[in-house]
Amino acid sequence: MPGGGFSNLPTLPSREPLVASKTDRMKQTNKIHTTNYFDTFIEVADDCKVSAGQIPEIKNDKKTVASMQFELLSKNPYKYTSDDILFQVFADRNDLTDSEYKFAREHFFAKGQPCLRASPLTKQFGWGVHCDKKGKVALYGMETEKYQNFIAEPIIKKVKAMRTSKK
Repeated sequence: MPGGGFSNLPTLPSREPLVASKTDRMKQTNKIHTTNYFDTFIEVADDCKVSAGQIPEIKNDKKTVASMQFELLSKNPYKYTSDDILFQVFADRNDLTDSEYKFAREHFFAKGQPCLRASPLTKQFGWGVHCDKKGKVALYGMETEKYQNFIAEPIIKKVKAMRTSKK
């Protein structure tokens, strides 16, 4: 699926400098949404077609959402939160500069975003996601002993990734 199913992500209004006017700042609500889970394991979707974690491929010489998420998570276990991963992918796909990050992140999380339960990694590629007590995340292939240990652990909350198809 082109764009990895995240085509509804907000885009920035323009390439003008991302500085809110005084009027805009006064209208803004302080509501910030989050996708973070704590002490939770996101299991692979019930309709996942693979039996082991698969590394997402790059398509047409472009990184997909899945390949970008996989790269961040596999190289940095328990370094980032779900919010960090999802925003970084958005930022990379939109070529944001460092100076745009703060405002863009506030804009991005001003409305709810799909969490890692909706990620192609958990829906299609056979990866479970463990969220620790600080909300930091790591990937585990569904074929691994560690994945099975998380499922068997009674203290950890378990949630399923979203199905790709409707029932």
